[in-house]
Amino acid sequence: MRPRPPLRGRGIISGTGIIITGLAATLLALIFPIWSYADRSGTGVDVLNAQTVATNYGPLSALDRDFITKVRLAGLWELPAGQEAEQKGTTEAVRTAGRHLVEGHTFLDQRVRDVAAKLSLELPNEPNAQQRQWLATLNTAQGVDYDRQFANILRLAHGKVFSVVAQVRATTRNSLVRSLADDANTTVLDHIKVLEATGYVDWDALARNMASASTPPLTNSPAPPGPTAYPTPAVPVTPSATDTYTLPPATTSPPPQQP
Repeated sequence: MRPRPPLRGRGIISGTGIIITGLAATLLALIFPIWSYADRSGTGVDVLNAQTVATNYGPLSALDRDFITKVRLAGLWELPAGQEAEQKGTTEAVRTAGRHLVEGHTFLDQRVRDVAAKLSLELPNEPNAQQRQWLATLNTAQGVDYDRQFANILRLAHGKVFSVVAQVRATTRNSLVRSLADDANTTVLDHIKVLEATGYVDWDALARNMASASTPPLTNSPAPPGPTAYPTPAVPVTPSATDTYTLPPATTSPPPQQP
């Protein structure tokens, strides 16, 4: 009895079937996302509306609530950082920047607590983990190293929040949030300018950090409006209304760090 010849034809057909099946699955995988989103032109608006609650001052979105939280968090760590800079800064430019932080965040913290109370939003009462780490770094730094750490940490933080303020101001439908964004924009821009005037900002490092994805961890937005207790004050110092702070002459800025 002769041995049966190998089923080459069947093997070829079977292999071809596997290839065709694989190609068909790949094609379906490519087509499905297009099909599933083909009729969803309103998805972005639907998500916005789903996360938005009605208030007496206009719709309040998730981005609005996150912004209010960020303003509060900024004051909780930047105000004490400014107070420390007034004491530890080795140049008048650094001490001036510290005074601007104290003045600006004293004002903003009063504003954000008022806005949160009117919208019945809860606010955090302590900095987040990243902000506590920044404060710890500044607490241990001394001399010129402190000046450099202060200028660069605070300038990076203000640069990241600056774009958030702009986005909120451009999109919010809530009148209280819009007004708070105006105040925040003015304050943040002032702080950016005085920090840059210290002469210590490392522009290359700043650009790399701003371009990277390593942003500070975000605190979740508070719950939608509901009965809450008025947030406890977090401002230990109230600057005199008569005090005005101006930038020192450029000649007082420290020279660039030598390699």
